[in-house]
Amino acid sequence: MNADTTGPHVVVAGGGIAGLAAAHRLAVAGHRVTLLEAGSRLGGKLLAGEIAGAPVDLGAESLLARRPEAVALARTVGLGDRLQAPGTTTASVWSRGELVPMPKGHVMGVPGDGHAVEGLLSEEGVRRIGLDGELPPTEIGEDIAIGAYVAARMGHEVVDRLVEPLLGGVYAGDAYRISMRSAVPALFEAARTHPTLTAAVRAVQRAGAAVPADAAGAATGLGGSVFLGVEGGVGTLPGAVADAIRAAGGEILTDAPVTALRRIGATGWQVVSGDRVLTADAVVLATPAGPTAALLAAHAPAASAELDAVDYASMALVTLAFRRSDMPALAGSGFLVPPVDGHTIKASTFSSQKWRWVADGAPDLFVLRASVGRHGEEEQVHREDADLVAASLKDLAAATGLAARPVATTVTRWIGGLPQYPVGHLARIARVREAVAALPGLRVAGAAYDGVGIPACIASAHRAADEIIATSKRTDPGAGHSL
Repeated sequence: MNADTTGPHVVVAGGGIAGLAAAHRLAVAGHRVTLLEAGSRLGGKLLAGEIAGAPVDLGAESLLARRPEAVALARTVGLGDRLQAPGTTTASVWSRGELVPMPKGHVMGVPGDGHAVEGLLSEEGVRRIGLDGELPPTEIGEDIAIGAYVAARMGHEVVDRLVEPLLGGVYAGDAYRISMRSAVPALFEAARTHPTLTAAVRAVQRAGAAVPADAAGAATGLGGSVFLGVEGGVGTLPGAVADAIRAAGGEILTDAPVTALRRIGATGWQVVSGDRVLTADAVVLATPAGPTAALLAAHAPAASAELDAVDYASMALVTLAFRRSDMPALAGSGFLVPPVDGHTIKASTFSSQKWRWVADGAPDLFVLRASVGRHGEEEQVHREDADLVAASLKDLAAATGLAARPVATTVTRWIGGLPQYPVGHLARIARVREAVAALPGLRVAGAAYDGVGIPACIASAHRAADEIIATSKRTDPGAGHSL
């Protein structure tokens, strides 16, 4: 550890993007930081790789640019000149055997006008949307499942054909269970103050339209892109953050799971990792809900019980490389798949069309990804690699006419990778934070709290780090190394 760093010692448990972001924030603020990662690599669900020599992300592939946290962190750690807007953002929905262009004029699949979804929904489904204006207002209380609410106002078809595949791409969950307050907070708030769902959608759309068209571009310097990638892969971000942590004097240890926490006096902590015992002034737990619950059991049993109840979904990414000369013409960046149609894959991304850096890295190849697995579908994710590849190829052939055989394939599984946000999730997290706040020098961060996207994970990390910075005693107890 850099001897020039003399601030309080903070141990960060977890080397995903949340743990890295917290450690970076603390290190640049002058704290002595030790980050402990249980696995052999950093980055969590951010993983850059290659297939047949082509560079590709094998985990998360894009940053939501309308939130500032991820883009700002990428710039801070030297990746600003590698941020890249998608080559195309035109997507489709594979519904009832046809690829239908993704409708415009909706908020996470909820339309402000039935005409916006003509072509995707049946005539009956479009008419059902119009009945929203004739229904009395719905009392939604403190939270409500978005699928159940939208189905009651506009019919099940709009949920099954549009809301479900869009939310499934984010949470790998069930729209009929997902918290509207957590997943689409702007629409939730609008729905509480407008008489119909249609009126609420239009209010959210007007609020978005009131923001200058180049607002995102002003923040990113890359036009008005909603999402951005990173040349070489979003999976290169963790390594860049880790380098910045080390440059600021931080220490990073892999293969170092945290197995216990012990209180020292009124404010100190001992962190046990294998045969190491680290003494710290503060601790950030940026581990998944289950491990965090176990570490908190003796210190904050109420928070531990709440976190132990957080459910997770697993998914798999099937990445395929084809000879470009063998490919049929494909439109746009990919397509989503409604679960109601019973297919194996839930989405496909045409990586070589979506990201210029993928195409430039292997001009003779065409790389695409298919995702498999939703909440409650663990058996799908655990199928043999060959079975997942075959099922993906079958669905891709049915959707696009793709008949070529891949020159290479790889399957990446993310077991327990996505926390679920059911009704009441935000209230649960508020109770967790209230209980944890009673423990001086301890904070939590990660995907289980305020959002599963990269910017949301970074925001939770910054919140935890900033609270520790604000309350740290600027003294050096002479601790901070293995005892």
